[in-house]
Amino acid sequence: MEEETTSKTGSAGRNNGLVVAMCLSFVIGMSAMCAAAVPLYRIFCQVTGFNGTTQRVDQASSVILDKSIKVSFDANVAPGVPWDFKPMQKEVDPKIGETIEVKFLVENKSDQPTHGQAIFNVSPVEAGAYFNKVQCFCFNETDLAPGEKREMPVVFYVDPEITKAEETKTITALTLSYTFYPRDGAKPVASNDGAAKVAEKKL
Repeated sequence: MEEETTSKTGSAGRNNGLVVAMCLSFVIGMSAMCAAAVPLYRIFCQVTGFNGTTQRVDQASSVILDKSIKVSFDANVAPGVPWDFKPMQKEVDPKIGETIEVKFLVENKSDQPTHGQAIFNVSPVEAGAYFNKVQCFCFNETDLAPGEKREMPVVFYVDPEITKAEETKTITALTLSYTFYPRDGAKPVASNDGAAKVAEKKL
């Protein structure tokens, strides 16, 4: 009887250990998936233009339409970023497909070196997949010395394909928004923030 009880106790202990091991494996697996989710989501947004995320391209457009589109600019800083940040032009009216450069002005108002990363998006969000950036300060982390003031360029064009999709062909104005968030000096990343259905049609 005593041997049977001991056997049952040992079996229960092994089962409990197995359950604990499975739970730990699940937690570790979920943690790994969460860690991978952020960069994967960022890549997804960059490829599809989801949630108003603009596109990063290596060259200017070869097609320019005889039709203009108004692009307005919005600049913000999150709590913890002691900067003055603003566009040097409130809006521009480029032709669709025309590559242009605009500049933003940023100034560190503190007496300490600070680091920031710009997150961006376009509204209406359906247009994100057609807003192409050739060059942008938002591709990398921005480091400012105490009191430093800097002009930062953005080179972009609006893809002529925007005039063909049902969801975007009537759009006549866009807003490009930036918000700087504090960074601790980590390696730079492209944001990097367009609906998935629009992007699928584009692709």
